Amino acid sequence: MEFLRKILDDSEKQFLKGGKLEKYFPLYEAIDTFLYSPKTVTKRASHVRDALDLKRMMLTVVIALFPAVLMALYNTGYQANLAISKMSNFEMTNWQQFFINSLGIGFDPSSILGNMMHGLAYFLPIYLVTVAVGGFWEVLFAVVRKHEINEGFFVTSLLFPLILPADIPYWQVALGISFGVVIGKEVFGGVGMNILNPALTARAFLLFAYPAEISGDKVWVAVDGLSRATPLAQFADTALTVSASWWDSFIGLIPGSMGETSTLAILIGAVILIVTGIGSWRIMLSVLIGMVGTALFFNLVGSSTNPMFQVTPEWHLVLGGFAFGAVFMATDPVSAAMTEQGKVLYGLLIGIIVVLVRVVNPAFPEGMMLSILFGNVFAPIIDKIYINKNIKRRLARDGI
Repeated sequence: MEFLRKILDDSEKQFLKGGKLEKYFPLYEAIDTFLYSPKTVTKRASHVRDALDLKRMMLTVVIALFPAVLMALYNTGYQANLAISKMSNFEMTNWQQFFINSLGIGFDPSSILGNMMHGLAYFLPIYLVTVAVGGFWEVLFAVVRKHEINEGFFVTSLLFPLILPADIPYWQVALGISFGVVIGKEVFGGVGMNILNPALTARAFLLFAYPAEISGDKVWVAVDGLSRATPLAQFADTALTVSASWWDSFIGLIPGSMGETSTLAILIGAVILIVTGIGSWRIMLSVLIGMVGTALFFNLVGSSTNPMFQVTPEWHLVLGGFAFGAVFMATDPVSAAMTEQGKVLYGLLIGIIVVLVRVVNPAFPEGMMLSILFGNVFAPIIDKIYINKNIKRRLARDGI
């Protein structure tokens, strides 16, 4: 790799101040620091030495997401192969025929490799579109503002595909991530300045702009023309019974957004985030407590016309985007509450609102996305309350 280091060193002067490519320095710096550790160091006091920097933090989150990604690939392929195996008149498209001929794995739902590769055929294009389009906006704003390209987008680019259905049109992926990066983050000043989670902002835009492609019963299984509701939607309809067991829902063998179905994989990621100190256990636990308390309240109240009142906390945990949102979205260090006491109130607010949306309005059975965005909006206010409280306490202690 010495030759690559030499190439970067020799070309660096072209990107420095006064060089021909000065305005493209953020792009050069992003490539250099991605391949090698930065050579710049703090030369004088005062500074803090810490083994954890932004790049390592983002890498840890990516590692924590890896189990969810693997289950996204497997379950996306499994749901599609399971549906195809039950269709007597299924006609393959050109790309499906190419898929079978090139890989030789067919559409067997009992094949682990077959399910993984079939799921990859849906996940990978969505991920590549997200990286290409979102990366373009990141580089553009970095060049215009003359600052470094932040590694935070690597996490956003992985989170966004995981909260989408498998057969969403690619142009909507591009439009959604553009809205999330530009309107959800860059207009506020970029990384560290946004008040809303960019990935959820992108998904919220798609939900309200193109609801047919991101909701309903025909978007969760990657087979054209097949209609299959998610278990959460089935709970909201008195005419249907839930087709999946709790255990299948916990493992992730149910229809849904690609990375949100497996609570088991998400909990593995939660352990990684908590052990490494990246994710706030206070927020995760508070979201869970808020959900459990509100769900039990509705269970106690009951309703003869709304079946969602009877959905127990253990079902709320494994259905929809609750677990994924509580672990990876609500704990976003930029858009979440910062104070320790504020994190508890922030998490409780999200946990309560998600059940309110799911139960009181069964026509919209999800709710986790909107509850987190609602919590993002109130996070600064919550922090302000506790900061002022601490200031008053210290002033009173010092007799001022």
